[in-house]
Amino acid sequence: LPEGYNPKGVIKEINNLDNIIIVRGNCDAEVDQMVLKFPIMADYCIIMDGERTIYASHGHIYNENNLPPLKNGDIFIHGHTHVLRAEKRETYTILNPGSVSIPKEGNIPTYAVLENGVFSIRGFEGEVVKEITL
Repeated sequence: LPEGYNPKGVIKEINNLDNIIIVRGNCDAEVDQMVLKFPIMADYCIIMDGERTIYASHGHIYNENNLPPLKNGDIFIHGHTHVLRAEKRETYTILNPGSVSIPKEGNIPTYAVLENGVFSIRGFEGEVVKEITL
């Protein structure tokens, strides 16, 4: 694990956040849920955004090679690969925030924010690594 890896610190930080949605990852367990103030055990979530659906999943079941049931214009957010991505495809948009702890393919640690129709992938020094208007 990387130097500074601190799951207890992460728990403290995310328990202080408002308006957060988290889906279960392949390493999350019931014991994780016991220390958090909001649900994390759902395998996916569906968010309606006007006429389109935002489908969020960790990515170990649904991913680029096994897409969930998407309609034209829908958005699919997943993680699991630890590789950031923000791309418009022919009929849908695919997003991946990267990884805060174990980024891959030479990326820096990142997280993502979806705000006012803009998905931005950010580093912890405040830099925007990648951004896409949805």
